[in-house]
Amino acid sequence: MTTGEEGAGTVLAAALALALLLLTALVLWLGQAAAAAGKAATVADLAALAAADAYRGLSTGVPCQIAAEVSALHGATLLECRLLGTGSVQVKVAFQAPLPWPAHGQARAGPPPEPATP
Repeated sequence: MTTGEEGAGTVLAAALALALLLLTALVLWLGQAAAAAGKAATVADLAALAAADAYRGLSTGVPCQIAAEVSALHGATLLECRLLGTGSVQVKVAFQAPLPWPAHGQARAGPPPEPATP
């Protein structure tokens, strides 16, 4: 007498294995995205600090050119560099990770902003 359920355990085990594999791939993919975001933020910080030093006269060179060079040295692309009137520099960078899209980072460096007066 057959019940028509022969092989049902095999199908269930295969489905569970596939689900586990997909979940593992998703976790690894999210880990890569988080690492790329951290790298982009770090590169933006370094580029902003180097550009701010040049902007304030603490080192020689053109601030935005220095920011682009620092970004390139760390494998990123400088997207935007703004010299703010307070001696500060704001930069945006893109870091291409092994993902379908690049990670972006943004940073500002320079003297602290003026305190708000009450």
